[in-house]
Amino acid sequence: MKIYAVGGAVRDELLGLPVKDRDYVVVGATPEDMIRLGYRPVGKDFPVFLHPKTHEEYALARTERKTARGYKGFAVYAAPDVTLEQDLSRRDLTINAIARDERGRIIDPCGGAADLERGVLRHVSAAFAEDPVRILRVARFAARFGFKVAPATRRLMRAMVDAGEADALVAERVWQELATGLMERAPSKMFALLRSCGALARVLPELAQAWTGRAQYARSRRALDYAAAQGHALEVRYAALGCALAALAAPERELRHLSARLRAPADARELALLALRHRDEIARGARLGAEAAVSLLQACDAWRRPARFEQLLLAAESCSAGGARSRAAAARLLDALRAARALDAGAIARGESEPHRIAARLRSARVAAVKSALAAR
Repeated sequence: MKIYAVGGAVRDELLGLPVKDRDYVVVGATPEDMIRLGYRPVGKDFPVFLHPKTHEEYALARTERKTARGYKGFAVYAAPDVTLEQDLSRRDLTINAIARDERGRIIDPCGGAADLERGVLRHVSAAFAEDPVRILRVARFAARFGFKVAPATRRLMRAMVDAGEADALVAERVWQELATGLMERAPSKMFALLRSCGALARVLPELAQAWTGRAQYARSRRALDYAAAQGHALEVRYAALGCALAALAAPERELRHLSARLRAPADARELALLALRHRDEIARGARLGAEAAVSLLQACDAWRRPARFEQLLLAAESCSAGGARSRAAAARLLDALRAARALDAGAIARGESEPHRIAARLRSARVAAVKSALAAR
């Protein structure tokens, strides 16, 4: 029985990057061997075990055989006779098919270390085409590392799309890869690769339609990378992405369709819709009067959800890729929000003898507070 570190941990070590998770492959063992040594089985589709002390994942060396379309259509063979090289050869990219033994020696049968030095994303074998999720993974790695994609790998991705493999992707996997890619340092590279290989039109058709114009596509890429450079949360980055749909005839409807199909989390959906609806109004924030500012804050439910409103301002700023004007607008609107929320709404309500007039009186008080705050800037 031999144990090897594999995958992302070895790759990131060679790149000099921090290692977050470590995975291991075990050669020459059976599930019974692992359990006898105290490892806890957790794998559903193939034998994976947790180390009894570190709780890191140890998977038995395995091979895979395609049995049906989609990312679940595989028959897995895991047995003591599967070699390390066989296990590595089933992986997606050469940079992820590198192992390190217990003495620290590198085992690299697919040339992954050389591709790391060259900054190339290259598929290991023709078996890459058997799993459509790998299209998304390559795009995500492009966003993370900024590596170029080998021409043969790009052609293979296009062939997979043309063969309908991308149509088998399920919403949960698309969102998982999309969300991870959005959080990388250059998310625009992910979408650029998906667009160039034809996958964007299959998995994110609304975006593909919105990006038919060169100018809109360029603005969206700048917005995504600006949000990433600022270190914004996933919800803000998704909202910046959703603003691309402003180019469509019914943008809010298309955004709802996109979010529903991806099964995006509620917070991301709501913020994206607000950004699409109010981004132009927010951009004019430096010129909004007190009445208009209160109306905007009311429409965004900023009284009850001030933190989300701040995220909305960040999304709107990202859509314009920053700039002094957008920052000034955001600062002015935050001043307005603070002034309005400083009011004692309960006291105002108690001071009104006619209940049906409470809302109007509260609005008047907010407008007055905002007007005073804006005049003092």
